[in-house]
Amino acid sequence: MTVFEQTPDLPSPHPLLPQLSEAVQLGLPGSIADLSTLVRIPSVSWDGFDPAHVAASATAVAALFDGLGVFDSVEISRAEIGDTGALGQPAVLATRPARNGAPTILLYAHHDVQPQGDDADWDSLPFEPTVRGDRLYGRGAADDKAGVMAHVAAIRAFVATVGREFDLGLAVFVEGEEEFGSRSFGNFLAEHRTALAADVIVVADSDNWDVTTPALTVALRGNVTFKLTVSTLAHASHSGMFGGAVPDAMLATIRLLATLHDENGSVAVEGLTSRNAETPEYDEERLRDEAGLLEGVTPIGTGPILTRLWSQPAITITGIDAPSVINASNTLTPSVTVKLSARIAPGQTAADALTALQAHLARNAPFGAHLEFADIDLGNPFLVDASGWAAVEAKAAMHEAWGVAPVETGIGGSIPFIADLVAVFDTAQILVTGVEDPDTRAHSPNESLHLGVFHRAILTEAVLFAKLNDRR
Repeated sequence: MTVFEQTPDLPSPHPLLPQLSEAVQLGLPGSIADLSTLVRIPSVSWDGFDPAHVAASATAVAALFDGLGVFDSVEISRAEIGDTGALGQPAVLATRPARNGAPTILLYAHHDVQPQGDDADWDSLPFEPTVRGDRLYGRGAADDKAGVMAHVAAIRAFVATVGREFDLGLAVFVEGEEEFGSRSFGNFLAEHRTALAADVIVVADSDNWDVTTPALTVALRGNVTFKLTVSTLAHASHSGMFGGAVPDAMLATIRLLATLHDENGSVAVEGLTSRNAETPEYDEERLRDEAGLLEGVTPIGTGPILTRLWSQPAITITGIDAPSVINASNTLTPSVTVKLSARIAPGQTAADALTALQAHLARNAPFGAHLEFADIDLGNPFLVDASGWAAVEAKAAMHEAWGVAPVETGIGGSIPFIADLVAVFDTAQILVTGVEDPDTRAHSPNESLHLGVFHRAILTEAVLFAKLNDRR
């Protein structure tokens, strides 16, 4: 089977599938209610937002896992960010050791969320969960509080079916700062290495092919993000008196950023690499629909569309600090700061990509503009080995829960901590799953969760528990 090919017909379903299906169905209203409670907590982990909300979210998540009655230990823990002395955001850790030679499965998700942006861009308030049609809207409704609740609900259904005296080992790690770069992740793993050790790791933070077809993510791009400050003046000057002879920082910034892409919109940074891989069929019409391209706006880049999204680098300017229009005055701006986010193709390290980006920007700085780099975050890309027994079991569980064979896919986004997980737990098998779909709009206004996908994701995980519980 080639990567990204849809899996063939699978063997007979697990004998507990009917009972697990009934348990998931009966528990679904409560799961949606619990998810809505989590969504109401504005747990933005970024600097400048109230950390009390992230702490409240961690407390609520810990209560959910503690209430399952199957864990020997449920705790809220924080680790140091590097060697700064500062603590990262609170995470939830729960453990239950395996019995009688059964494997242990580590369940990962994160309870922090992206900033909501302007409330006016939402059709309903971002932290007031709202059901419209078959979707639940709200910041974090999908990314990734639905991942948290998929774990909780799957354990509930599994326990309702087999009782509390099962053999499968369970560990849970619900992070509190994934959306802010997982800055304490490495130290957290080191401090809790024994508690988190597992045979299988499920990362519930990805998406599905569509609302009726599940996916196992097997390729992820890495990321490089930083703040870039471009300066040309020691102070602001009158634009009438000096304009035309003195370059302001805005002019220099615009010209510098324009060098990052060629005329087709492809990344034009020497040293950033691409990867060759087969991809499923995905046409421009689907891209236009899922991405929301306006009429007349053309896609960028070259090659098959999914190759551009999964296996080529991408660079986006995600923010800019400069005088606002309402505060504009007739002055030359001395400095402009932008936030640059680069996605790195599998096969290249984030450190090498950062070097290439910094060298390109320094080489192309116009008018001798001064450059300053700050707040650098790196995350390596990753390729998942989908040939192991755990992946086979997971794909079978997806097929049974969805009634459709899963697709192995890549993802344009990044989950950089997966490389850290593999480095620490080098014998564990990684399964990247999720509750999102192409219309989820994670990180954007009107983020939403398809409730049918949520239902089937819960059932998939419950079936996987049953399969692993049988394994010796």
